[in-house]
Amino acid sequence: MLDSNKLREAFPNTTIYKDQNIMAIFKAASISGFLRDWILKKQAGPDGKVADPAALQTYFAQLIPNRDQAFELKTQAQEGGTRKFLAKIETEFNIRDNHYTFAVPDLGIQHSQTLIEDYVWDRIKDEVVKKAGGWGVIQIGYNNEPEKSKGGGKLTLLDFKNFCPYKVDVETYREARAKFTTEEWMDVLLGAIDYNANGYDGWVAKHTMLTRLLPFIAPRINLVELAPKGTGKSYLFGSVGKYGWLASGGTLTRAKMFADISGKQMGLVASNDFVALDEISNMQFPNPDEMQGALKAYMESGEATLGKTRIVGEAGVILLGNIPIDNMDETQDMFCNLPEVFHDSALLDRFHGFIHGRDIPRMTENLRINGWALNTEYFTEIMHMLRSPAESMAYRNVVECLVSYSDNADFRSKEAILRLCTAYLKLFFPHAVSPELVDKAEFHQYCLRPAIHMRSVIWRQLQIIDPKEFAHKKLGEYAVK
Repeated sequence: MLDSNKLREAFPNTTIYKDQNIMAIFKAASISGFLRDWILKKQAGPDGKVADPAALQTYFAQLIPNRDQAFELKTQAQEGGTRKFLAKIETEFNIRDNHYTFAVPDLGIQHSQTLIEDYVWDRIKDEVVKKAGGWGVIQIGYNNEPEKSKGGGKLTLLDFKNFCPYKVDVETYREARAKFTTEEWMDVLLGAIDYNANGYDGWVAKHTMLTRLLPFIAPRINLVELAPKGTGKSYLFGSVGKYGWLASGGTLTRAKMFADISGKQMGLVASNDFVALDEISNMQFPNPDEMQGALKAYMESGEATLGKTRIVGEAGVILLGNIPIDNMDETQDMFCNLPEVFHDSALLDRFHGFIHGRDIPRMTENLRINGWALNTEYFTEIMHMLRSPAESMAYRNVVECLVSYSDNADFRSKEAILRLCTAYLKLFFPHAVSPELVDKAEFHQYCLRPAIHMRSVIWRQLQIIDPKEFAHKKLGEYAVK
């Protein structure tokens, strides 16, 4: 069991008390984990507890309005008395009318109702263009002059500032990690994403749950997870961090994923750390061939070209779907219910690994954190910073120094395994910035062996789906030097 005093001593400024009764209030209001912890840090007393839950509710109701308050906000904007509030926005370029628009999905504000005037766009574009919007403090107004508002009254975006409340020191984080054993550190990470480590039966279940974080901490990690219902896939990818995007079911166009044909509006892969496609079996792709071609190019190199537009991104692509536990059979085609886009071995080969959702227990009350834990917002900022090119190169160098592979190793599989190893190293051993700081036995247990297993599932599925191409190819042999 993790010692909470040890945790607080190692992270004196970035731990909070996660009280299930208080957290339930945030859940009822659909407040994401990273926002919740930021608010708790501001509102909790010295003992970590919130003394007045009612005052807390009033505070975040003013800070983060819900859909029921949308009419009030629109009315205030029309009357010139709008206030600033925290929300997640999307921005788009309207090709037909030659102007930018915004949407606030949580408030039901749609692109057809809005306008970003040129002088405002020039001022805020550096804040929004890299993320195609994102979480920020925004202020809306109203323009009822038809000529300026491009055809009628429109809500206007007056201001936007990215939500980034922390200045994070990665070196301090590394120093703190060195104070824990690896098993203790896994418990620290589980608490950071709201899970009670004591509710898990053994390290494999913990490790598999934490594997979901690999796309958060390393660029362009492409994964497939088919798991039984109720294991928390949607929560983790949709609520833990603000730098990813969860698309659930519905229709996804190539323009939304990559860019519109004009190149003025970048898509999801260019503006997020990962794009998770949830309920993948129910997702529709209007032009499967176009989407398939763009995905192949992007997932291979991080680049894709649409017309004259070159799209460059660092987002991983994750497929999430439910599957009965009895169908979790690696010797059979587990991908048969994926959309037509993914019925292509060359595209599936670009997924680095498969997450064994059957090893993750269904969510129960004893798996919910109730006590001191690492602040979720702080932790997601750390993971985002560890994705930088300099950090990725440093950790990859450590992996290259530690892993040997056979001459007949498949090139794409080798790259997948080393990329997964690098992500695992960042997650479990962030302090290991040189090979000498790595315990080789632990590296094999927590990094290399799981990476090989994750890739081997993809490999076996490729051999089943396309035996002519893959039956006689070798995954290769890997070992710690």
